[in-house]
Amino acid sequence: MANDATPLLLLNENDNVAIARLPITAGAAVSVNGFQVTALENIAVGHKLAVKPIGTGAQVTKYGESIGKATEAIAAGGWVHTHNVAPEFAGKGYQYEFATRSLPTEYFLPEEAGTFMGYLRENGDVGTRNFVAVIATSNCSSHVASEIAESFKHITPETHGIDGVAAFPHQDGCGHSEGEDTWQLERTIAGMIFHPNVGAVLIVSLGCEVNQIAKYLHTAQLGQQHFRKGKLIVGLEMQSSGGTRETVAAGVKQVEDLIKHCQTYKRTPQPIGKILLGLNCGGSDAFSGVSANPSLGYASDLLVRSGGTAVLGEIPECMGAEHLLTRRAASEAVGRKVVDVVNWYHDYLGKFGGNFNDNPSPGNKAGGITNVCEKSLGAVAKGGTTALTGVYAYAERVTTPGFALMNTPGYDPVSVTGICAGGANVMCFTTGRGTGIGFPVVPVIKIATNSRIAKIMQDNIDVNAGRIVDGELTVPDVGREIFDLICRVASGERTKSEELGHQEFVPWRIGPVL
Repeated sequence: MANDATPLLLLNENDNVAIARLPITAGAAVSVNGFQVTALENIAVGHKLAVKPIGTGAQVTKYGESIGKATEAIAAGGWVHTHNVAPEFAGKGYQYEFATRSLPTEYFLPEEAGTFMGYLRENGDVGTRNFVAVIATSNCSSHVASEIAESFKHITPETHGIDGVAAFPHQDGCGHSEGEDTWQLERTIAGMIFHPNVGAVLIVSLGCEVNQIAKYLHTAQLGQQHFRKGKLIVGLEMQSSGGTRETVAAGVKQVEDLIKHCQTYKRTPQPIGKILLGLNCGGSDAFSGVSANPSLGYASDLLVRSGGTAVLGEIPECMGAEHLLTRRAASEAVGRKVVDVVNWYHDYLGKFGGNFNDNPSPGNKAGGITNVCEKSLGAVAKGGTTALTGVYAYAERVTTPGFALMNTPGYDPVSVTGICAGGANVMCFTTGRGTGIGFPVVPVIKIATNSRIAKIMQDNIDVNAGRIVDGELTVPDVGREIFDLICRVASGERTKSEELGHQEFVPWRIGPVL
């Protein structure tokens, strides 16, 4: 990919911009893949330099794809960024050809795919962790849920044979409009109750909120009967338990019994195909699409070939690259669902006067990402190359093996929450700016896009994909490293986010507050 003498990276022979791997000073003569130019101004690490003249209105190409149009003439050696490039979404076209024009996925034989040590549940799910979950139905019971779980902070696999007692406090559950917003919260909460990494559940409510506890204790209302099999679920209502202190005391007694139930589960060899991997990125930079994301995509392909599932979210970070996803659809119906979810999100943003290019963030731009098209082309690389087999609503249970897409926002804690509620039992999270995030019951593997952030935030980072940019390793090298780590983490190895105690759980509220 690079060596110490190569300050530029050209990602595709058809690109008219290259990425600065090292700082480039004005007047420096630089070359890459036969292009020789003189930098007309200082180019920061991760930012783009034109390797040939780009006329006004001409496409700016990176990854072999258009990332926008030049708003002014850009000379060879010029800096290419937000000041002279406008995003351009039209003209990409949608194709639904994967099933007819591409080779089928080459699956490993079961003995080749291997196993991991997981918790087999009675409904057939397999957990990578074994938690008691204390889940609040609303903001009004969140403090009590947290206090109950806090009483068991000493619980560890070494002391009690379970991973711990995890609280799920949140700010929702009341003041909702009945309809899509409440249904989405119900899916999210139900996804945590019936999560493979949760062995037993205590649900805590105030009693009068919109998000009533009865719908979870009597799951016929949610269509979750299959997932309930073998799951021990109990509930407490504060208004009939005597208030905060009495409910906490009663909850502690309940959890003591739930711990005994969870202790009956033991790790046993399970097929790698039982891993459902969530894919997310946050604090992206220009190297996200060069190192960490394609490496994670390589690992995703290995998992899918092993019979497993990889789920990509963050629809705002697919915009401008969604045509690449439709091409990978296993059927035209699946491909059209990609377009439908993009159109839904466009309408959703329009209700608030927003648009897709409100993403990227200031940090993304400082890291060299010019617009959402460029960001998306790098982001979708996390999903690898196999067929897209399903498109899911936020927090909907993912049931199709292979590569799937979920409608989540780009906002990291909300996206991770939705994917985990969909059944992900391991998460991989790539970052170029050092985003620190985890989840209460799902291990989150953090992958750095560059060596600088991997060193500065070594407490947070599990894998340094920046070694690709440094010229030390290749995408397949790091991809295999990530896949092997996924298997070890699924078997119990703790991630940095787990060691730090990250507990982010943030459901997506899409409706008004009443």
